[in-house]
Amino acid sequence: MFDAMSNHWLMLSLGCVAGFLALVFVFDVFIQKKHTIMHNFPIVGHIRYWLETVGPEMRQYWVANDKEEMPFNRDERSWIYASAKGENNNFGFGTTEQIYGIGYPIIKHAVFPFPESKAEHVGDDPTYIPCLKVMGESHGRARPFQPQSVINISAMSFGSLGSKAVAAMNIGAKKANCFHNTGEGGVSPYHCHGADIMWQLGTGYFGARDRNGRFSIDVVATKVEQNASIRCIEIKLSQGAKPGKGGILPGKKVTAEIALARDVPVGVDCISPNAHSEFDTVDELIDWIEMIADRTGLPVGIKSAIGNGGFWKELAQRMRERRQGPDFITIDGGEGGTGAAPLAFADHVSLPFKIGFSRVYPIFQEAGISNDIVWIGSGKLGFPDRAVIAFAMGCDAIQIARESMMAIGCIQSLKCHTDHCPAGVATQNRWLQAGLNVDEKAERMARFIKSFRKELLSLSYACGYQHPCQFSGKEIEFSTGVNKFSQLHEVLGYTRDTTGLKETRSVNAAKPELVK
Repeated sequence: MFDAMSNHWLMLSLGCVAGFLALVFVFDVFIQKKHTIMHNFPIVGHIRYWLETVGPEMRQYWVANDKEEMPFNRDERSWIYASAKGENNNFGFGTTEQIYGIGYPIIKHAVFPFPESKAEHVGDDPTYIPCLKVMGESHGRARPFQPQSVINISAMSFGSLGSKAVAAMNIGAKKANCFHNTGEGGVSPYHCHGADIMWQLGTGYFGARDRNGRFSIDVVATKVEQNASIRCIEIKLSQGAKPGKGGILPGKKVTAEIALARDVPVGVDCISPNAHSEFDTVDELIDWIEMIADRTGLPVGIKSAIGNGGFWKELAQRMRERRQGPDFITIDGGEGGTGAAPLAFADHVSLPFKIGFSRVYPIFQEAGISNDIVWIGSGKLGFPDRAVIAFAMGCDAIQIARESMMAIGCIQSLKCHTDHCPAGVATQNRWLQAGLNVDEKAERMARFIKSFRKELLSLSYACGYQHPCQFSGKEIEFSTGVNKFSQLHEVLGYTRDTTGLKETRSVNAAKPELVK
């Protein structure tokens, strides 16, 4: 038979090809552990990486340029992927941005940058950037918490993401020494690999309910006592993707494990109420925050997208009068969102981050309590230039979600709501998750956070500062017209609170120091 095949070149060639493809199949599925796409789609998956390689050359003729894809364009995704993989994340041949376009930001460097040789850091991590404020300190909480990173992983529930994705993020967060927000799905076993945890409580109170489905402070207190990694609690009033509407976990994602954790039926859409049942007024919200903080000892804060401003004025007034309330406030922009949402909510409800934050922060400044609160930004802030603007506006830390997903392999297929995520990130499908190697992706997550912080520090040094929270808005200008640029603090109408750090500009200090 072999002689017959050898005499027929076509059959021999097909046999060789089939044998080669069989070997590739075995290698992709059973041997290699690095690439999720190649595991989940053996043989065919290689085409995706080849097309990605030639993509820039082909798109400029056939599809779109590197700045047109949404919600994250090719350059943005390339920077995330390269940073996470420890590859070269620089770009050549100058900028491709329209730098005279309205709203385009420019960061103004100092003539005498801060010398990197004089930078201080803790341990062996030169990217270490701690939050300069301590959550709960101003309200005398029993267990205050100082985040050890200004860059952290934002709220993404187990359920919205698969178990392996959550585990990889948590392990990566521990390696990078940042905190990991659980999302409203509650604290799952996959959040408990050693990273600091921000436990989010949404309107469904998942993981914090009694047998009747009501919120239970006893359940919360017990869980906090049993898990030392829970360092703070975030009450979600609303989120950028669907403010004023509860979370949506499609039934395809509600496995038996998730149903048990959330106490909901298997395979049925898990939809959170659009409003909290434990409070209806500002004073009731403050009372609830104080009850949780007193019982657990933890700092308690709130997260919200920004719509009507009346609530914030009343909250600031009552916090000043009562000297109580949230220890931190997370402002979420309307451009955010990692899961399922109605199109109208995703596109049109809630203000984008810069507008929303700039309307809330001055209210608390006027009340004289903005320095007592840790301000956290969220909403497509996972890039150094956007982070700098957020810090200059008043943020003390930021949280990133979709950028974290891409750091562990998300390819922006826009299938988060279908349970068919090809990268195994936003799915409960066992086959699709099987290709996601937790250890490999955890390393990528940690590298991305550290690379992000490294570039953020470089920008700070270039402007004469040692910490990004020293940006005040004077170092940033926006294009506000034809050949016209305006300083950020002029556009905003306010200047962020000072950090309390000694001046670090080389022209003003012989020995720049990062001390209070």
